[in-house]
Amino acid sequence: MSTTTSNDELIAAAEAVLNPHQVGDRLFGNVAATLITEAGNTYSGVCIDTGSGTGFCAEHAAIAAMVTAREYRIAKVVAVWRDDEGVLYVLPPCGRCREFIRQIDWANIDTEVVLGRDRTARLRDLLPAHEWPDPLD
Repeated sequence: MSTTTSNDELIAAAEAVLNPHQVGDRLFGNVAATLITEAGNTYSGVCIDTGSGTGFCAEHAAIAAMVTAREYRIAKVVAVWRDDEGVLYVLPPCGRCREFIRQIDWANIDTEVVLGRDRTARLRDLLPAHEWPDPLD
């Protein structure tokens, strides 16, 4: 894949790792994410839902794989989920993920976030008031 990867290609890459399964009272992998870096490498991950807020989102898992490979700049990212009828959805990143993407590298404020087959937005548009504030005096 390259930084010109289509939304459909990125969605398909995320769908390929989507594999929800229950382990006891925990749910693993019901949301999957794939990102492509400015260097053209792709990384994927799945969510882990656990009690007490100790789990994490699929975007976090994909970003962790990216950082493990010593990359920090995200060109494009997508997350997907499938409902009980088998219908696939693209999910926008939650607020925590939006802030996490930004904090990995300041340039990620311009990351292209896939919101559908023909719809994207820059992270800056999904994360308002992201600039450091000016002093009051």
